[in-house]
Formats: sequence, structure tokens, C-alpha cells
Amino acid sequence: MRSVTRAMAQFRLAIIQLRVSPVKSDNLTRAGEFIKKAASQGAKIITLPECFNSPYGTNFFPEYAEKIPGESTNRLSELAKECQVFLVGGSIPEEDNGKFYNTCTVFGPDGTLLAKHRKLHLFDIDVPGKIRFQESETLNAGDSLSMFETPYCKVGLGICYDIRFAELAQVYTQRGCQLLLYPGAFNLTTGPAHWELLQRGRAVDNQVFVAAASPARDIEASYVAWGHSTVVDPWGEVVAQAGTDETIVYANIDLKKLVDVRQQIPVLSQKRRDLYAVEWKKP
Repeated sequence: MRSVTRAMAQFRLAIIQLRVSPVKSDNLTRAGEFIKKAASQGAKIITLPECFNSPYGTNFFPEYAEKIPGESTNRLSELAKECQVFLVGGSIPEEDNGKFYNTCTVFGPDGTLLAKHRKLHLFDIDVPGKIRFQESETLNAGDSLSMFETPYCKVGLGICYDIRFAELAQVYTQRGCQLLLYPGAFNLTTGPAHWELLQRGRAVDNQVFVAAASPARDIEASYVAWGHSTVVDPWGEVVAQAGTDETIVYANIDLKKLVDVRQQIPVLSQKRRDLYAVEWKKP
């Protein structure tokens, strides 16, 4: 009965495409204003972008890093409770025992911390003549999967570069997640090439809803985000997408769509999963 109830669940998802400034207090204030606005418009799950409280860059991470709990996460907890929503706190630079992480926290409607996801796959790329970025110069990688339960569905978390790893999305789906959330900050090189493509790929491969939350584009920033926060349905269709400016993207999620797609094109049978599991274990 529980699975049927979930399958028929409908809820409103909001993605806050925040303009991130160098002033942490301003970022927290504006994030709070947008969260309250999204909640007033009926959003039940609200997502902030990657590094919502800090400029994105290896030189900024140590300067803006906080312990968890700390200033930013305490404020997120308060906002989740005040607005009675599930709040996915994008990500912040986290400091723990002298190490730094890119970390997403999730709070329930009572303000309780439900999940803490440390970015698993660090953004270390070098595209000659276009962009070089090495998160590993400052950050450490996480080492665990992160999911949380809502009355609507189970949700799996990734941060930005995590979306490129199909196995992560597959494991989340096998563990019952029907919505995958990826706060991210693709750039003007990888964004136009892969941002939407990867979201649609993860959605079609796993027949789940996928949403990715980007910061708004700031052409004066040292790292220019692509923007275009997006929600994709299990058929691979883009159901909501922002431009490049600061805004809120809303998507009315109907999990009956997920059930229908899986019935129409069955690729996730338990028999097939069991067969693959046996094959993967062979030497």
C-alpha cells in the first residue's frame, strides 16, 4: 500500500537559482527570502544551488568553510521549520578536523537534519584553452551515498560532478529513489555541452525525476556558472528550466508519470537486476 501511495503522490518542487555574492550574510538573507517565497507558492521540497553561501573557487573554500552545524546550516534548519518544507541546502564549503568538503545538508519540516552529502567525485578537469579547475587542490571527497525520505518519495543526492557517474544514479534507483537532486555549478564550457544532456540521460536510464540547481550567472565572477536550473521527468522531457538570471523554478511532480513510464518501457525488472548482480560478482 505504501508504494501505491507514493506512486500516486503529487507535490511541488522548487529550485532556487540564487545569485551568489562574496558576502555570506547577503547570500543567507536572499536565500531565506526565496525559500519563504517558494514555500508560499506551495513548494514542499525546495533546493538551493551548489556553494550557495560562497563564491565557487578553490581559493574561497577555506575562507568560507564552516563546521556543521554552523551559521549557514543553523539558518537552513530554522527556515525549514518555519516554512514547514523539506529544504535541500545546495552545498556549502565544510570544515571538519582540518579538512574541507563540498557538502549538502537536508532539513525536514521540523528542522531536523535528515541527510549530509559530501561531494563524492571532485571536479578536476582540464580542457585545454577553455577551463582548468582542480577541486582536489583544496577539497576532500566524500565516501558515502546520501538519501532521505519524504511523504512523497525517496530522494537521492549528488553534487554537480556526481551527475556524470551513472552508477551512482543506478544505485539510488535500485534503493528506491524516485527523485534525484543535483545542486551544481557547471560553467560556460561544460554547461552548454553537458548540463541538460546529463540530466536527461540520468532520468531516462533510471526512469526517475532528475533536478539540478545552478547558481545564477554572474559574468563578473571568477567562476561563471551556466545557470539553466532544470527539472527532467522519467521520459527524459524537460518540464521546467530557468534562464541565467536569479529566479525560482517550479515543477509540479506527479509520480504517476514515473509509474506509467516504467510500465510502458520496462527496463528495471528485479530479474534483470539480479542477473546483473550475479554477473558483476564473477571474477
